[in-house]
Amino acid sequence: MTTTLSYPIGEYKKPEHIDTPQINAWISEIEALPRQLSDAVLNLSNEQLDTPYRPNGWTVRQVIHHLPDSHIGSYCRFHWALTEDNPVIKAYDEKAWAELPYQEEVPITTSLGMLENIHLRWAILLKNLTSEQLEKTFVHPEDGTLYILKSVIGMYAWHGKHHLAHIVNLKKRMNW
Repeated sequence: MTTTLSYPIGEYKKPEHIDTPQINAWISEIEALPRQLSDAVLNLSNEQLDTPYRPNGWTVRQVIHHLPDSHIGSYCRFHWALTEDNPVIKAYDEKAWAELPYQEEVPITTSLGMLENIHLRWAILLKNLTSEQLEKTFVHPEDGTLYILKSVIGMYAWHGKHHLAHIVNLKKRMNW
């Protein structure tokens, strides 16, 4: 059950072949996430926002704040890959960021707005990438993995749906 609660849509699996229709579908998912997330958390109480989506998991509030943190990071990684030759990107400790105490005071509307705005810019960037740019890469410093931008689009489309499912499934389980 914990695996289902941790990965409600399954873990991300990079397709063997990534074509233009697949990329466009992922971009559409990235565009849709801010509205879907806002709709999912509309009218939740503070008590509900402070409920973990699974035992020992993040609260709904932490998930909401995590998404713009993570997606702003990816947006920057795209820029680095597009303007530098195979850059080594900066990693961050997402669990430590989620536990920073100031985030309890940040209204969720602030993070929802950040997500909406970063996704607006990100989607425009993604729609304008050439086939050559989609092949650009960056390196993750922790394990040396080489990431190709076209596959990163899929990872982040999945990432948004993954966390949205945490919230939607919690709401169903709790009858909210």
